[in-house]
Amino acid sequence: MQLTSAIAIYFLLWIFSAFVVMPFTVRTHDDVGTTPEIGHADSAPVNFQPWRIVGFTTLVATVLFVLFYLNYSYDWIGIEDLDIIPLPDDLANQKMPGE
Repeated sequence: MQLTSAIAIYFLLWIFSAFVVMPFTVRTHDDVGTTPEIGHADSAPVNFQPWRIVGFTTLVATVLFVLFYLNYSYDWIGIEDLDIIPLPDDLANQKMPGE
């Protein structure tokens, strides 16, 4: 895998992880039991900590990338294992490099 490909995949996993992590790290006024200030939305976070979200996101993205890279290196789950759409005969009988 080229370095630029690895960086791009990590970046995509990081963005995906940010959307997964955010709902678990942000607490609203309803969650805490306080009333929001006048003019604030009810869904506004009480104590927004962006560096905490960045830290958790980086941790999750790093774990996902390591799993992705290990799968890429050791070929634990390949395209033939997914079996969603059967491969055409000419591709199914083709040898992969290194086989």
